Amino acid sequence: MMTARQITIETKVDSLSQQIINAYQKDFPLCSRPFLQLAERFNVSEEQIIERISLLQEQQILSRLGPVFNHMQAGASTLAALAVPAERLDEVADMVSQFKQVNHNYAREHQYNLWFVATAANEKMLKQCLTHIHRETGFEPLILPMEQSYHIDLGFEVDFSETEVNKHEH
Repeated sequence: MMTARQITIETKVDSLSQQIINAYQKDFPLCSRPFLQLAERFNVSEEQIIERISLLQEQQILSRLGPVFNHMQAGASTLAALAVPAERLDEVADMVSQFKQVNHNYAREHQYNLWFVATAANEKMLKQCLTHIHRETGFEPLILPMEQSYHIDLGFEVDFSETEVNKHEH
């Protein structure tokens, strides 16, 4: 998780890495061998794709590779927030991230400064998850259930050309 950390990109992100990042945001293959399909698309080996994704994760350029589900059809979910002392934010964020029901969390500048989405098979299991998060972290979640669903097709085309990498801190 990169919530409260500054990252300077010191390594050049090559063309293959950029292609992988751009492809997996919206067009990740839904098949039994998605890395092989990407490899064929980019004319490299499946092993090269897997190694590159691992490297991008190690460098904290990619933080997560996984699906995003329509949670309204997949069970129960909620947005939740914790009020965490600033000096414990990374520690508590790491604790929250360990729950398989949480697919991401992020820092906010607010009294409730750690926000996350929790998803479970049903309301009972969702409540159990939130209770466990409370017990593990010592902070009671503020529950913010969705009232209206909006589709935001969010994706960012990346271009880490050498000139851009050398000019900017990310």
